[in-house]
Amino acid sequence: LALYFHTGEREEKCIIEDIPGDTLVVGTYKVQRWDIHKHDFLESASGLGMFVTVTSPTGEVLLSKLYGPQGTFSFTSYLSGEHIICFQSNSTRFAVTAGSKLRIHLDIRVGEHFLDESAIQAKDKVDEVNVRLEHLIEQIHHVTREQDYEREREEKFRKMSEETNSNILWWAIVQTLILISVGIWQIKSLRDFFIAKKLV
Repeated sequence: LALYFHTGEREEKCIIEDIPGDTLVVGTYKVQRWDIHKHDFLESASGLGMFVTVTSPTGEVLLSKLYGPQGTFSFTSYLSGEHIICFQSNSTRFAVTAGSKLRIHLDIRVGEHFLDESAIQAKDKVDEVNVRLEHLIEQIHHVTREQDYEREREEKFRKMSEETNSNILWWAIVQTLILISVGIWQIKSLRDFFIAKKLV
C-alpha cells in the first residue's frame, strides 16, 4: 500500500489496515510542509516530528513512538482484523503559527521480509542459495497466513448470509400466516354482517 494524504500540523490522521494475525508490518513515511511563498510542498520538513500510534482490533496499543520528519516503523500483528495506524505531527512551533498544511507520503508493506543484498553478495553461492531459500520459505508462510485469514473471513460472511436468509424466510412465513389470518377474519366478519342484515 503506497499513498499520500494531507493533514494540518498537530492534527491526527488515521488509516485502517486489515491485517492477518502474526504478520510483520513495515511502514515508511516522509513528511513535506507547505511553503506559502513557493506555493508548493518542500522536500524536507525540518524540525518536525511525527508521532506514530498503532492500535490492534481489541484496542491494545502495539506501537506508540515519536519519529523524525521521515522514518520507518514496524510492528507485528498478533490478531487478525482491522489495525488503526495514526499519525500526528509534533510541531516545534507555537500553536498560533502551527497551522501549516503537511503532506505525508506513506508506504506500508504487510508480511514482507526484505533481502539484504549486500550481505548476500559478501557470501559464497551456497550461502546465497540458503538465504534466498529462507526468504522464500518466509514468503510461503506469509501467503499461507493470508489464505487462512481470508478463509476465516469468508466463513464468517457465509454464516452471516445464511443467518440473514434464514431470518428472511421465517419473516416471509410469519407475514403469510398473518395475511391468511386477516383474510379469514375479514371473510367471517363480512359473513356475520350479511347474516345480521338478513342479506344472505
